[in-house]
Amino acid sequence: MPSDANHYVQAVLARNRRMMAKTITLVESSLPEHQVQAREILNLLLPHTGAAARVGITGVPGAGKSTFIENLGIMLIEKGRRVAVLAVDPSSKRSGGSVLADKTRMEKLAARQEAFIRPCPSGGTLGGVAQKTREAALVCEAAGFDVIIIETVGVGQSETAVASMVDFFLVLMIAGAGDELQGIKKGILELVDAIVINKADGDNIPKVQRAQHDYAAAMHFLRPSSPAWTPPVLTCSALESRGIDTVWQTVLDHRAKLSETGEMDEKRRRQALDWMWMLIEEGLKERFYANSKIKKMLPRIMRDVEKGVASPTEAAGEMLKLLNEQAAG
Repeated sequence: MPSDANHYVQAVLARNRRMMAKTITLVESSLPEHQVQAREILNLLLPHTGAAARVGITGVPGAGKSTFIENLGIMLIEKGRRVAVLAVDPSSKRSGGSVLADKTRMEKLAARQEAFIRPCPSGGTLGGVAQKTREAALVCEAAGFDVIIIETVGVGQSETAVASMVDFFLVLMIAGAGDELQGIKKGILELVDAIVINKADGDNIPKVQRAQHDYAAAMHFLRPSSPAWTPPVLTCSALESRGIDTVWQTVLDHRAKLSETGEMDEKRRRQALDWMWMLIEEGLKERFYANSKIKKMLPRIMRDVEKGVASPTEAAGEMLKLLNEQAAG
């Protein structure tokens, strides 16, 4: 790889897809020299970011996320947009992940020059999800993609991480799967900007309409993430491409409303600060585990805690004191 950060920056700004992919690979690398270079590249790209609509999409298994995202992406491209899809799976490792699966699931979208699809490895940590995906999103924005869709697999803590980096967060649901909230945690529902019930087609339409009513009733008991926005419950058929335009119009309405009140800018500023603190926490954790004296002491201290010889408080204090002493020395 060329060592000059400007080489990457100019290539990304020129919308060179090959160099864009290489830049994201560099950003994802855990090698210290790559991380130094990635930080320089991202700082140079930062003034060229911020204009894209950032949309997070999650959903219960079988909700049809891939079909929904593909048809949404194609509709947006036909409206003159450029769409990047970043697929986050915190449970998969880089090598066993979903590179081919994502592109196979979205063949039509992947074939479009105005689209860019990429999996985001988490490195096994939620911090990894947030850090690498945020940075990949910035590269996509700088390359002129004006809609960034971040898809998260499953329903769990990774959704909270994704919600913290997007402007609009939606949950894709299906009707007739038993419990009204289908295992979606209350904390996640409090983060959403819209619920979309998919598969509103054929004999399923009456079930979808009932589910829409039930979800709308359930949402009344939750506090919305913004005082200026009440999350709507929408229906669509991704398979038949119906209702997807309404979902996108809702994204635009939300963006206009929050921009009008100043909440959008405030949200972006808060997210940037949260990102900074998350990186500090991750960096301190890495420094802690990389410390040679702590590596040497840790097995003994863990044994003492397990046996009840030392309290967890005493053990943690001892190791943190050691870290502070080394930092001061």
